[in-house]
Amino acid sequence: MTELTRTLELKLVQPNAHKRQKLRETREVYQQALQDAFDAGCTTQTEANDMVVNYDLSGYAKNALKKYVPQLTTTYNAGELKDDHPVRFTNEGLQIDHKPENAIEWYVKIPHHEDYHLWMPAQPNPEQRDWLEALDAGDAEMGESRLFERDGTWFLHVTATRDVEDGLGASREERTPIGVDIGEASLVTVCHRDESGSPTAPELWADEGKAVRRLRKTYFTATRRLQTRGSECIAESYGEGLWDQIDNVFHRVTREVVEYAESVENPVLVLEDLTYIRESMDYGEYMNRRLHGWGFAKLHAQIRYKAVERGIPVETVNPQNTSKACHACGEAGHRSSQATFKCTNDNCWLGEYQADVNGAVNIADRYRSGESRSREHENDDDSAADGARLTAPQDSHADAEPQQETRGTYAS
Repeated sequence: MTELTRTLELKLVQPNAHKRQKLRETREVYQQALQDAFDAGCTTQTEANDMVVNYDLSGYAKNALKKYVPQLTTTYNAGELKDDHPVRFTNEGLQIDHKPENAIEWYVKIPHHEDYHLWMPAQPNPEQRDWLEALDAGDAEMGESRLFERDGTWFLHVTATRDVEDGLGASREERTPIGVDIGEASLVTVCHRDESGSPTAPELWADEGKAVRRLRKTYFTATRRLQTRGSECIAESYGEGLWDQIDNVFHRVTREVVEYAESVENPVLVLEDLTYIRESMDYGEYMNRRLHGWGFAKLHAQIRYKAVERGIPVETVNPQNTSKACHACGEAGHRSSQATFKCTNDNCWLGEYQADVNGAVNIADRYRSGESRSREHENDDDSAADGARLTAPQDSHADAEPQQETRGTYAS
């Protein structure tokens, strides 16, 4: 096992005037406490505590100061502190919540002072979704967090640590690509080719797809009725229970996907790149809304972090035409039904085939053709140093239509 630590980066999304003021108040009080403790030359936690105890800060910020100031006074050479030090909180201070039913999925609770906290929507660095998902599931340990403002935008850096299996050490050519197709009919479908090149051992989670569709339909129907009656609290409580059930299905299925990969020699799981998926979605307003809310990102993140924990590499490919092309001849075809793919090439032996399996094989083949891109990119900066900007373009789903309604407890 190897212990990995990453600094995760979240952008706070459009805090209103009240919350911006509270964030600034927190920063100003924190920096004043930091400056006073630094000027006093505190070299122990006890000395730092005596300086900061009376400031109007949360205990999480005070505890972070007690640990940080002695380190700072013994290593900082400048006569004065810079005025852009981030606000630090100990690991218990920050709380993360995932609301996949909302337009903005992620929320963070930021301590303001002892009796007041700020719930705020947050947009993660998309390259770090798997780590955030692991934190949310309790499969990674949260460390210190840091709050800062840059060019009028507020950011959080959160340290996360988890144990992962050591890599298997196989070369790219030795890997067996396993295509992972995520959809509405079959929640997830996986398949790979055997040594002769034939698709083998496909596995489909179709019943789970039906169960999630039923739960989602129940959620939207019931909450809409409750909201029209003014029963917002009941709707919220009812909805949380249903989304917990969906989340349980997701966790079981993604765990079984990784177990499937473990049964294959030198596996590599191949997923469709979410950026391409969302950029290419244009099926009309109704279908786009359903697909955006379907949970692509959540399923992807769970598969990625669970695979990493088992030492299984994960790659992504452009999904263009993976559901439309025939895996046998490469020609375009169509779905004669939700579950059936029909090749239109008269010279192809395939004829009809299970549509989701066909898509999974095409996804795996993209890896073989060299089109894949690892989730860990050479040019990506995972360190997210103080004040750093977001290290990758933001997810188009989270960026889309800022004025779009955000449902749930933490709407702002």
